[in-house]
Amino acid sequence: MKNTFRKYHRQIATLFCLPIFFTALTGISITIAEKWLHQPELAAIFTSIHTFKIFKFDAILPALNGLALIGLVTTGLSMTGLFTQHRQPR
Repeated sequence: MKNTFRKYHRQIATLFCLPIFFTALTGISITIAEKWLHQPELAAIFTSIHTFKIFKFDAILPALNGLALIGLVTTGLSMTGLFTQHRQPR
């Protein structure tokens, strides 16, 4: 069972590593531009990139990113063994 989750985890991570990284990077950039550099115009550009409006994917890609993160967390937690029943020594 653990190998099956490992396989799915690897597939999800390979497929969504760039979109999730891109989302995280632009989210950080919005905060830096707005709060640290006080550049609201630059923050607005990063916001349009972050929400994928600039690429016309704003309707589907955020939902796919969310589903991918849920899948990664689920498969990752299942591989840790936190939810398995351990036998008690008698």
